[in-house]
Amino acid sequence: MMADSAGDSLSSTPALSSRATGFIDSVQIHYQTFLDRSTPHTGARWGVTGLLLFAFMLRIVFAQGWFIICYALGIYMLNLFLAFLTPKIDPEMAEELEEAEAAEESGPGLLPVKNDDEFRPFIRRLPEFKFWLNSTKAVLISLVCSMFSFFDIPVYWPILLFYWIFLFVITMRRQIEHMIKYRYVPFANFGKQRYNQGK
Repeated sequence: MMADSAGDSLSSTPALSSRATGFIDSVQIHYQTFLDRSTPHTGARWGVTGLLLFAFMLRIVFAQGWFIICYALGIYMLNLFLAFLTPKIDPEMAEELEEAEAAEESGPGLLPVKNDDEFRPFIRRLPEFKFWLNSTKAVLISLVCSMFSFFDIPVYWPILLFYWIFLFVITMRRQIEHMIKYRYVPFANFGKQRYNQGK
């Protein structure tokens, strides 16, 4: 009798795990479908992320806590933004890559460093969609973390704010100097030559 009940529980376990796997697969398919459908709607995607970030900031201001989570979110989003602004292949290593390119044929993502170089489009280290997706996930995780009191570590927030502003200014200055030195503009419609379209 005991062997029969043990056999029944073992035989129901694969059915339960296959249902759970089917459910997880279904959720993953719906999630990927949502991401695929939201891809062309850049403004709407960033608008939702902006609203989530605004809600998180309101939570921080009114609750007067979770400053360390806010600081970590700021550092992470600054890191994502810098990866978004940087080319996939750094032009500082262009000489080494040119030697390797001579052996192979071409290296996509390499910016031209001489006037006689052929045109190569700007390819980002972090594409816009992944930048948005990672930012949205980070804001959602921060919102969830702000619901638990054990994440509310007491810190003197003006020091964190000053340090974040200091990091932002230093890293952006370095990035802008890099852009000027290697003559690239990471934005599609800014600083590009425009041609009149005849009707």
